[in-house]
Amino acid sequence: MSSSLRIALIGSARHPIREPFAGGLESHTWMLARSLRRRGHDVTIFAGSGCDPALRVREMRADWPRISAAARADVSMTAETWLDEHHAYLSLMLALSRSAEFQVVHNNSLHHLPVAMAAAVPAPVVTTLHTPPTPWLESAVQLGPCPVTFVAVSEHTARAWRHALTARVIPNGVDIERWPMGAGGGGAVWFGRLVPEKGPDFAIRAALLAGLTLDLIGPIGDQQFFDNEIAPYLGQQLRYLGHLDQAALAAHVGAASVALVTPRWDEPYGLVAAESLACGTPVAGFASGGLPEVVDEGSALLVERDDVAALADAATRAQRLCRADCRARAVTHCSADQMVERYETLYAELAAGWVQSRAVRCA
Repeated sequence: MSSSLRIALIGSARHPIREPFAGGLESHTWMLARSLRRRGHDVTIFAGSGCDPALRVREMRADWPRISAAARADVSMTAETWLDEHHAYLSLMLALSRSAEFQVVHNNSLHHLPVAMAAAVPAPVVTTLHTPPTPWLESAVQLGPCPVTFVAVSEHTARAWRHALTARVIPNGVDIERWPMGAGGGGAVWFGRLVPEKGPDFAIRAALLAGLTLDLIGPIGDQQFFDNEIAPYLGQQLRYLGHLDQAALAAHVGAASVALVTPRWDEPYGLVAAESLACGTPVAGFASGGLPEVVDEGSALLVERDDVAALADAATRAQRLCRADCRARAVTHCSADQMVERYETLYAELAAGWVQSRAVRCA
């Protein structure tokens, strides 16, 4: 794209955008911002504290007075962490409503206020749907005329939202160079947030049934779940390697013979599968959510969700899939370059339409 755009990216106020990433949303925002800047765009990121200094983030702060002791004593008092996040986004959206600095505002957060207050922003607003429908986001869409352009990360996610809105689909992407081809030959790997909805306990049961060694990697998001469902099984066959930075994680994924992807819920996209394929590591997982759109029969074996016996069999057989084919699938269908180019095209369309509409209003 030849013309540079002034783009605001709204990220998470809760989790810092830095390695090791709290989740796929933070990784996506970090990669998108860096890619857009490399392409010559003027990108400003709004996010919470503790982000990667290289991103030059404008930190979202709650511009509001502290709560008095009397108000805090109210039995209906909402958790202060919720209020802090609410007022951080409220302060940001009020600031954007008074600013002509940006040509496009791209909301990558899961918060409802960037959608609810989009009509007050003078620039076009894009919201990427990284999640299935939630009450807060649905209600924000229904407040009145909603001038937001919605993007879904998969066809599955677009269908899930179809009752409330229409979204164009721009699949998530991975930076192929940061997830290099690995030699494989090791055991199985599972990576992601260690929480019930991601299903690492399914991966453990399948690995034990298949006689595979398994490395678990990622942040512990639910300590009680980890203590009850994961820790008792750790030993020589099953290891927890901690929360690794991206380079170390890619090295472990590339060394594995198969990646297990085991969500209990319908993943909107399936980023860990795309990252695994980029490393040449085939996937064995549950056929739910957006995951079947990421892989193909040459790169993965998918089974019905919650079927541990079928997953164990798939994990054994998936190790025989061609690693070069897995890498090729990632390059042709999951690359960040393709994703960023599609966002660039969308931004340019919206910015041009915004300029034209302003010219009509001023005529």
